[in-house]
Amino acid sequence: MRTSSGSGTGAEITTTPDLRAIQRRTVRVLILGQVLGGIGIGSTLSIGAVLAANIAGSEALSGAAATLSTLGAAASAIPLARLAQRLGRRPALATGVVLSASGSLVTIGAAALSSFPLLLLGFALLGVGTAVNLQSRFAATDIASPEHRGRDLSLVVWFTTIGAVLGPNLFGPGEEIAEAFNMPPLTGSFVIAVGAQIAAAAVYLVGLRPDPYLLSRDAPSDAQGDAAPGRVRGRGALIFAIGSIAASHAVMVSVMAMTPVHLVNHGVTLTIVGLTISLHIAGMFALSPLFGWLSDRLGRVGTILIGQALFAVSLAVVAFGEEDPVLVTVGLILLGLGWSASTVSGSALVADLATGAARARIQGRTDLIMNLAGAVGGAAAGFVLAWVGYSGLAWAAGVLVLLIVAGATTMRTARPLPA
Repeated sequence: MRTSSGSGTGAEITTTPDLRAIQRRTVRVLILGQVLGGIGIGSTLSIGAVLAANIAGSEALSGAAATLSTLGAAASAIPLARLAQRLGRRPALATGVVLSASGSLVTIGAAALSSFPLLLLGFALLGVGTAVNLQSRFAATDIASPEHRGRDLSLVVWFTTIGAVLGPNLFGPGEEIAEAFNMPPLTGSFVIAVGAQIAAAAVYLVGLRPDPYLLSRDAPSDAQGDAAPGRVRGRGALIFAIGSIAASHAVMVSVMAMTPVHLVNHGVTLTIVGLTISLHIAGMFALSPLFGWLSDRLGRVGTILIGQALFAVSLAVVAFGEEDPVLVTVGLILLGLGWSASTVSGSALVADLATGAARARIQGRTDLIMNLAGAVGGAAAGFVLAWVGYSGLAWAAGVLVLLIVAGATTMRTARPLPA
């Protein structure tokens, strides 16, 4: 039996069996928060590019939705990580989703005023919700045993599927809400997002007691692995892990963000666009437990390479099948699967390499770099789409896939990476 001296954990005495029970409860709470947060993000994700293009009056600026959303996620990643370091995951996650809910309200106001600058602010605040979802996956590893770290992380990621797939299909109900309250077109989904995000904040505030991060500070060594507390090991491997996460995110964001614009310009209805994005999001999350299991069993780097292979097939499908909405949808599903394999395994590798007080700091930096890469990808995608078209965008994204494969090969040749 071990006495815990950390304040704010809600428990005076903690034993190893207690940690396992708390971990199971923590994962369940994070799952519920991910479902609600997924509804909030999914109900606004695919309509954002269309709304931006309508208000700006330029297709080239349609990438502003993804760009500002990812910039918002990037800007909030380290502040949320620092808040978690000081006060725990509970206030950090709750604060983030409340800020995201405010972004939905700002976006509605921007549409009513036809104000593009205000719309950008709304998208940036909405991006904080993405940062919360990303931090949630790391929260699942705070007190997880090393052999189950990939599994627990991937389970939390998987349950985002429910909300994220349901969200884009709420366009119809959202537009009914907008019509009933005489709101601007395309804004009803943001009302749904507000409700889901406020509910998620309540779940985190009530459910994450005791706080997993605060407990992890005094966790026994078998729950933290063999690395020294508060240390980072394998800096080369860590750079590769963060780089692979960031580049994979840039590939996904750049192609996904431009797909609604591409499809709408080819006469596809918003309902079909919503279905396409839903299936893409299902690809991002639905098989994450499988990739978590592969990551634990076959190794982190091998699973990252599986993700890059899926990316390669995806980009080829959308490039050659750009005129066929069915092939575009298939390509988007494969794009989501590639992102899932790469992100789940890369995140597990980051969690392997940083422990104790260093963990939240490194995780915050990982999410910052990941979202900055997505912001650059989203910003460039609109101009690339206008310049060389949808297929050209896919081939350009393929360059990043080659860089990740080259990095993995170099690291494996230079020195073995941690499993």
